[in-house]
Amino acid sequence: MASYDNIQTETKDRVGIIRLNRPKALNALCADLIRELGMALDAFEGDPAIGCVVLTGSDKAFAAGADIKEMKEKSYQDVFLQDFITVGWEKVSQIRKPIVAAVAGYALGGGCEMAMMCDFIIAADNAKFGQPEITLGTIPGAGGTQRLPRFVGKSKAMDLILTGRMMDAAEAERCGLVSRVVPLAQLMDEAVTAAEKIAGMSLPATMVAKEAVNRAFETTLAEGVRFERRTFHATFAFEDRAEGMSAFADKRKARWKHR
Repeated sequence: MASYDNIQTETKDRVGIIRLNRPKALNALCADLIRELGMALDAFEGDPAIGCVVLTGSDKAFAAGADIKEMKEKSYQDVFLQDFITVGWEKVSQIRKPIVAAVAGYALGGGCEMAMMCDFIIAADNAKFGQPEITLGTIPGAGGTQRLPRFVGKSKAMDLILTGRMMDAAEAERCGLVSRVVPLAQLMDEAVTAAEKIAGMSLPATMVAKEAVNRAFETTLAEGVRFERRTFHATFAFEDRAEGMSAFADKRKARWKHR
């Protein structure tokens, strides 16, 4: 396993775990952290022994935002020519294997945006979500104005983005941003258990299921259903599809080959 300065990684059976680790900066997302996160994600993506990834931070912060100290002196020319917050920042959303966000404490700005790039969010009861960029005289730049309305609707997204306020875990669950809320002490157990269940399924099946759900946000209902139907048909080429249905008929546990 590679050694990193801003993140920590480990594996548990078929689950890869990535922990953001800049405690003095509340896991603020600096360029080096983003680069290391991309390397870790690529490693887990390419490892056939990994079936699901959990992305988490500390008890105090998932990530408190992008690193303001790193960007405050940049000019328009700097950010435009660098295409700032582009290279590497969308990596979480580009991973084909399922990825679960386990969020405790602050998930603000870029931290909230990164959590939304994951496939679903399990939140600790102390989690706080928000897009406070407006208080800095700017707007979200890593997908906040686009992904947040898809999760919570226009009115709630406008409320959060225009006021810069934070919402707690209970409100985040009510409006559909998070899938479930658990006590802080149980967060990682809950997230890893969910990831282990996903990783215990056929990997190609979970990958195409993820792709099909994501297509719902990119196309019309009719085209989405057509994509789903053809993808469903394509699963009949999987060895695991044949095994899964045979196991069901034989009333036994399926033995996946992840093929």
